[in-house]
Amino acid sequence: MSDYPQLAMYIDGEWVGAGQRRVRQVVNPATGAVLGELPFADIADLDRALDAAARAFKLWRATPAEERCRVLKGAADRMRQRADQIARIATTEQGKTFAEAKVETMASAAWLEFAGEEAKRTYGRVLVRPAGIRHLVVKEPIGVIAAFSPWNFPIGNPARKFGGALAAGCACILMPPEEAPNSALEVLRALLDAGLPPGVAQIVFGVPDEVSTHLIRSPITRKVSFTGSVPVGKHLMKLAAEGMKRTTMELGGHAPVLVFDDADLEKTLGIVVPQKFRNAGQVCVSPTRFYVQEGIYDAFVKGFTERTQALKVGDGLEQGIQMGPMANPRRITAMQTLVPDAIKAGAKVLAGGEAMDGDGFFWRPTVLDRPPIDSRIMNEEPFGPVAMMTPFATFDEAIEQANRLPYGLAAFAHTNSAKRAALVGDAIEAGMVGVNTNAIAAADSPFLGVKESGHGAEDGPEGVEDCMVTKVIAQG
Repeated sequence: MSDYPQLAMYIDGEWVGAGQRRVRQVVNPATGAVLGELPFADIADLDRALDAAARAFKLWRATPAEERCRVLKGAADRMRQRADQIARIATTEQGKTFAEAKVETMASAAWLEFAGEEAKRTYGRVLVRPAGIRHLVVKEPIGVIAAFSPWNFPIGNPARKFGGALAAGCACILMPPEEAPNSALEVLRALLDAGLPPGVAQIVFGVPDEVSTHLIRSPITRKVSFTGSVPVGKHLMKLAAEGMKRTTMELGGHAPVLVFDDADLEKTLGIVVPQKFRNAGQVCVSPTRFYVQEGIYDAFVKGFTERTQALKVGDGLEQGIQMGPMANPRRITAMQTLVPDAIKAGAKVLAGGEAMDGDGFFWRPTVLDRPPIDSRIMNEEPFGPVAMMTPFATFDEAIEQANRLPYGLAAFAHTNSAKRAALVGDAIEAGMVGVNTNAIAAADSPFLGVKESGHGAEDGPEGVEDCMVTKVIAQG
């Protein structure tokens, strides 16, 4: 991509380049070509960002809600206007198809816009007391937020982190992924162009443990927002606990899909196959464990496999491509570990099962039949383009398998029975449940998990409220 933007950090109102700092190469996962060199922050950079955030917070929290709304909605408008440019950057550095990246850009704009409107709705309440006495319950911005976002949604995750924080009146220091940095910078540019004051939102890059430890341990930071793996989330929570800092954790998942024998087979396949291989399966809510009722198992697996084999895999910028590469070579290594382990344990490969030849980090869309329950891939989030098929007999058996793991981010079910749909929604342990749909995320709806998939929420009113603290003011 000849017009790939120059890489820099944004600290205290200044674009900060490499200079004498450490750098990391950013590569195109479809070709392996180097796109640019990303500067890594040193401790002085982080301290400067913290100091700037502390100063900016005092001003931003006092900024009227209408002005915060104007900035966020203005950023949303700019993202829509620049959607093709932003999507092309995301595809080039992360790998997902251009169509998926454009959808992500438009969704990100919607999140910013909703957060802006929600800035005007952070209500408190007045409690009933005798005459002359007032007890007020008010919401206030929590302070400076240290946020960390992963590479799988390089536009959407930064928009979520900034949206809730800025709507609440907080300042935010974001460390986006080093694999896909310019996508996050485009979100920030939209905010700045819409009039966001310097220091309210900043972006730094660096060695993850070094940056996270320094930001979280600083007394300036009052909240930590993290999207990523369960082990890293637990580590950051321990750091945050040292300062009694609030955390929002959107961690890993291993989403079950329950397909009952009364489901519309063709309609269900039309939903779940594209959903499974969206972003090469590198989605925290990606369906992975398919539990299919015995009566339709063979027909469902046959249809799923045929559609999987027909997928066009390649560079996401090319016309007609339905699945791009994995975002980095670590995901190929993970596939080369989990898939052979499942095969050795007794799973049958119905499609894919191997890396593709040539440049880039490509893995063939994979379908595994009946992997044993104790195989690693049935217990560890694969985060890749692999679907596991298992038959079940009864409703209770399906629910038991769906809830078996410690994860509880997303789950899906397909049935034409209204009663069964209601029972599934009640019985499944997950923050989000989709019944006959994969559309579980929306700007006005909280995005959240339970159990080891995390706590707190992003998006919706809850995403803004999670960036606020409650205060009681008693007047006698």
